[in-house]
Amino acid sequence: MINGILYIVATPIGNLEDITLRALRILKEVDLVVCEDTRVTSKLLSHYNISKPLLSLHQHSKETQFEKIIFQIKDGKSVAYVSDAGTPGISDPGNQLVAAAAKENIVAVPIPGASALGALVSVSGIDMQQFVFMGFPPHKKGRETFFKKIAAAEHPTVYYDSPHRVLKNIELLEKLGSGKKIIIGRELTKIFEEIVRGDIPEIKKYFQGHPEKMKGEFAIIVHCA
Repeated sequence: MINGILYIVATPIGNLEDITLRALRILKEVDLVVCEDTRVTSKLLSHYNISKPLLSLHQHSKETQFEKIIFQIKDGKSVAYVSDAGTPGISDPGNQLVAAAAKENIVAVPIPGASALGALVSVSGIDMQQFVFMGFPPHKKGRETFFKKIAAAEHPTVYYDSPHRVLKNIELLEKLGSGKKIIIGRELTKIFEEIVRGDIPEIKKYFQGHPEKMKGEFAIIVHCA
């Protein structure tokens, strides 16, 4: 039997219009949509009048869940994998699913689209021909080492952060005395989208004075002055 296809589909990071025509077509055509959170993906599919079986795959999923998906594809089914928002394979189990598919000679087709990383880089206004992406900082163990690397980095460094920890992490960068500047993309593509630029003390003061803005996901670039 010929294997089915695994599609890695980028979905909106905020504004629901930020999805490609190709992505919508693929989501309509596949036999199964695998996603991080079925509730989140159900809202997206419902918005575009798409009805498909959903199967969850998140960072705490067991190996048997990956095996179940691979079995479906080997059985000839076409499967789309989406994260909660943006391009899969960055801060979700999409990379593990692709690795499992590659072992079985299953074709993984990228369906590109929205990405918080790409969105912020595009409006950074600085030289981003070379940069480092660090993902999300560790919650506890390794957190200081993570930010020491950022403080010492030669090239601009991009990372994601949550509203609950972003200010503490900016304060840690300040303590490390990096003397660098920050560009923050908050609520990218959403109604209250905001790009904030400045040195570390300025950014810290800004968010300390506007606690109501500590909402949503943050994409952050730390770069030399």
